[in-house]
Amino acid sequence: MLSLNPSDLTTLELQNYLQYAIAPRPICFVSTIDKKGNVNLSPFSFFNLFSTNPPVCIFSPARRVRDNTTKHSLENILEVPECVVNIVNYDMVRQTSLASVEYPKGVNEFIKAGFTQLKSELVRPPRVAESPVQMECIVKQVIPLGENSGAGNLVIAEIKRIHIQRKILDDKGKIDQAKIDLVARLGGDWYCRVTKENLFQIEKPVRTLGIGVDSIPIAIRNSTILTGNNLGQLGNVEYLPSDEEITQFQSDPELKQILDATIGDYTNRERELHQYARKLLDDGKVAEAWKTLLS
Repeated sequence: MLSLNPSDLTTLELQNYLQYAIAPRPICFVSTIDKKGNVNLSPFSFFNLFSTNPPVCIFSPARRVRDNTTKHSLENILEVPECVVNIVNYDMVRQTSLASVEYPKGVNEFIKAGFTQLKSELVRPPRVAESPVQMECIVKQVIPLGENSGAGNLVIAEIKRIHIQRKILDDKGKIDQAKIDLVARLGGDWYCRVTKENLFQIEKPVRTLGIGVDSIPIAIRNSTILTGNNLGQLGNVEYLPSDEEITQFQSDPELKQILDATIGDYTNRERELHQYARKLLDDGKVAEAWKTLLS
């Protein structure tokens, strides 16, 4: 394993390692305005949601690594502590990238990148009409993290109004994760796209008290076939199936075939059962996997 001390690296080298490793990062497409009324629009990938009550997001306009200068977005926020956080999806990602060009102060990136300004209701900076979700924010605090090149400035922004395009909503009025078509930043020039094909769900353990991986029988826990993800699935159940449930499931055709074919051959039986259990787990059938493993 490669072990590194940040102090031994140049800022550019450290930035490269961190931005490739800490990813994907959601994109905060921020519109701001200065006291003269000049509008700025710029993307930031040092961004996330940090509180729901009150609703707060934080983004960080870092000092430029090249020359240690600050960005117009930060300068504007210090003059007018308001902004709009516009969420970026695939349809607008290349225009968003164009808006990151370091145009001179006073140049409106809405115009340069071809976006439509939409008047906000509570704050002075305009919204990006093309964005699927637009959040009007009041800046509560700016926390400088340093004075050297690459140092961040945490902008703590309280969300005061949210605008959502209806086309990304489901029939219950909630955001459909497949419809919003989000993108995120990786390292270098790399991005990723959140499409329906690469979405997957993991049941939250908050509704149950899982038995934990440490409660899984050792022979199963030390399996060379089951993965760490599989063990996580198995450890998330509240209780193991009863002997009666296990016996009833042994009529499952594929399981019955394994049991019949491996009578007296316990080594191959264990391997076959673990392989079938992994298949069931990959299909989200955790209860059936447990009944298989305990057969």
